[in-house]
Amino acid sequence: MCVALPGKIIETDGTNGKVDFQGNIVNVNMGVVNAQVGDYVLVHAGCAIEVMKKEMAEEIIELFAELENLHNES
Repeated sequence: MCVALPGKIIETDGTNGKVDFQGNIVNVNMGVVNAQVGDYVLVHAGCAIEVMKKEMAEEIIELFAELENLHNES
């Protein structure tokens, strides 16, 4: 199973960008979306596949953090 993760764009250069995933900065291909610095994007396999509303992105980020906390408790 593959999971797409939301992150915040911190830099763009044509079809490439840097996306912040909770402090992890990753190079991402931005060729499929029309996004700018400050936007949240859903990233799968190194490619931004969708521009997201900030509220939805933050909700998903929070859910993943809760899952990680549960995993670390067991």
